Amino acid sequence: MEDLIQLSYAVDTFYFLIMGAMVMFMAPGFAMLEAGMVRSKNTSEILTKNVALFAISCVMYLLVGYAIMYGGGGMLIGAENTVDDVLASGGDVYYSARSDFFFQVVFVATAMSIISGAVAERMKLWSFLLFAVVMTGFIYPLQGSWSWGGGFLSDAGFVDFAGSGIVHMCGAAAALAGVLLLGPRQGKYGPNGEVNAIQGSNMPLATLGMFILWFGWFGFNGGSELKLSNIDEANAVAQVFVNTNMAAAGGLIAALILARIMFGKADLTMALNGALAGLVSITAEPLSGTNVESMLIGAVGGLLVVLSIVALDKMRIDDPVGAISVHGTCGIWGLMAVLITTDGATLTGQLTGLATILGFTFAAALVVWFVIKTIFGIRLSDEDQMVGADVAEIGIVAYPEFSK
Repeated sequence: MEDLIQLSYAVDTFYFLIMGAMVMFMAPGFAMLEAGMVRSKNTSEILTKNVALFAISCVMYLLVGYAIMYGGGGMLIGAENTVDDVLASGGDVYYSARSDFFFQVVFVATAMSIISGAVAERMKLWSFLLFAVVMTGFIYPLQGSWSWGGGFLSDAGFVDFAGSGIVHMCGAAAALAGVLLLGPRQGKYGPNGEVNAIQGSNMPLATLGMFILWFGWFGFNGGSELKLSNIDEANAVAQVFVNTNMAAAGGLIAALILARIMFGKADLTMALNGALAGLVSITAEPLSGTNVESMLIGAVGGLLVVLSIVALDKMRIDDPVGAISVHGTCGIWGLMAVLITTDGATLTGQLTGLATILGFTFAAALVVWFVIKTIFGIRLSDEDQMVGADVAEIGIVAYPEFSK
């Protein structure tokens, strides 16, 4: 019996670490997607934001975030499970505590990566990084503690399997607060309500980023099953993988078709965001639904993201990569879609979680953004936007052969 428990512990710990590493691979996915969707003169700066925010997320979650979200002393004190701990629990402690921390910390970085794309091309680098300290160390962990940490949202019956609301909608709410204070990019909107399209610099790079994110999402959702080492759990992980994949496919196809109907042409950026929209939509519950239901949930997300991106532009809310629509609008849809597939989920529980996470994150982020804006400023000057953030903020241009 002891040998079986130790084997199960080793398998589940290894599984958790591999899933965490797959989620970590979403960081270059976000970096490549955003680098492709911004103009070439802002590429080095957006890459700097992405690499720096990942490091900041790891440090802040280690120092304070993990303890806020799950209680205890955090990982600076954090105890490692021992054989005696596992045996005394009857095997309920089924993976290393440090593997849990590693899996959770890459989720924090995902939430923060959402924000970098929404504020791209006109936000000061150091103001963004200062916000990242607060977001990853305090705002995200606090709202996460109310559900995944066993708080009042969990008691209210709120269901969010892998984070449509806790991760994605949270990141989008913080992004929206920043965008509203920041304002649109120079030249994005005309004086008579015109919306001027600003083309991204590298569509192959953006497409690569989307595929990397699609791949990493198997770890994001699959790892959230938390266990692998018996037949039922192994089947559950397989179901999550298939449902996740079908939702992405449904979202991409639906967005591509709707874009063709609305704009008269197949829009690659809408297709890319459609796949991500499907992934966000299924993340709240990728286990309970059938494969076809998951595909349809993803397809609805793909339709919603196209409509949301157009609507935000009409409201003069500038989001260069569509992050608020992908992660916010579709995060909301994902939480509501749980009611279709999950027995026991209630409208009251889902609405309570949705309103709490959205309201708290937006309000807290708005206050932090406002303080940073008042003290340091958050917006690049028109002159800096004209020459590009690479020159103004980084001193290294991404494509020097094209700038000579």
